[in-house]
Amino acid sequence: MEWAKRHAGARYDLAASGVGSLPLAELPVRIEDLELTGSPGYGYPPLLERLAAKAGVARENVVTAAGTSMANHLALAALLEPGNEALIESPTYELLVSTARYLGAEVRRFPRRFEDGFAVDPDAVAAALTPRTRLVVVTNLHNPSGVPTADETLARVADLARARGARLLVDEVYLEALFDRAARSAFHLGPGIVATGSLTKAYGLSGLRCGWVLAEPELAERMWRIDDLHDASAAHPAERLSVVALDHLDAIAARAKERLDANRALLHRFLDGRPDLEAVRPEAGTIAFPRLRAGDGERVEALCEVLRERHETSVVPGRFFEAPGHFRLGIGGATPIVEEGLRRLGRALDEVGGERE
Repeated sequence: MEWAKRHAGARYDLAASGVGSLPLAELPVRIEDLELTGSPGYGYPPLLERLAAKAGVARENVVTAAGTSMANHLALAALLEPGNEALIESPTYELLVSTARYLGAEVRRFPRRFEDGFAVDPDAVAAALTPRTRLVVVTNLHNPSGVPTADETLARVADLARARGARLLVDEVYLEALFDRAARSAFHLGPGIVATGSLTKAYGLSGLRCGWVLAEPELAERMWRIDDLHDASAAHPAERLSVVALDHLDAIAARAKERLDANRALLHRFLDGRPDLEAVRPEAGTIAFPRLRAGDGERVEALCEVLRERHETSVVPGRFFEAPGHFRLGIGGATPIVEEGLRRLGRALDEVGGERE
């Protein structure tokens, strides 16, 4: 996260993992729709109602949060005690690991292998579970690869966790980017499953910080109390703007999907022409995670430096996902930016390859 805030931005930003920001002018809101301050309480009722309807759950199952990162923090804090064991996929989003450790948990890992298309393997989960495991954590769509996980697999993992007295946490922030193929939240797959998500990645609504947790009511209540330590009251204009966005989400999603479809075609053509790269190619989402066929972490770091310093373009080094031979790139920017960024990425790859010969 520190790297993203200090170093990721560039003229041709392929490091950003979400759809580019929706201009406020395209959100059908009037100034009279907003207020600076709301009534006290746990959650803004109209926002809770819309999120509950969107997820197909009761309002008591929804906890709002400042984006998915805070939603994950609340979920992890509610589900883990110091000394508990958390079993987390690898590679994964770094803040999931660091937050679990910050909360005093012991972190174990199970692999999601490139050679297996980054699929979740329930047998690998079963082999890594111990009597001390209290939580299993996965992302769906997978961050950093964008690969989806089938409901049947998630249900199997939840069963394995439950047999050990553990729960399953699924970070679903990128699941929103399935759009017309959107699957139901994993929360519906059975007891003991908690899910997090937000409007930040798929819709260009990152600035609203509209995140949520789906949990059973007793856990949700615990998360509201934990949130009192961090965020006594949410920014009410953002809550109201989130309600407006949710009321018009179909149109916002159509804009995002059109952009991502165009940009994904550009990405596929780029990868088709790069024999020095190999990648799992999901058919949805906002990110991809290529790796250098003949590279290593040192070469990826050199690539990222050349790309930024000579070509005004950024991607995320794979070391942040414990996969140093890879890099993550995002395709959510404006199509001309993505097209030119990929062209510059190709030039940087040629230069780094030539420098090593």
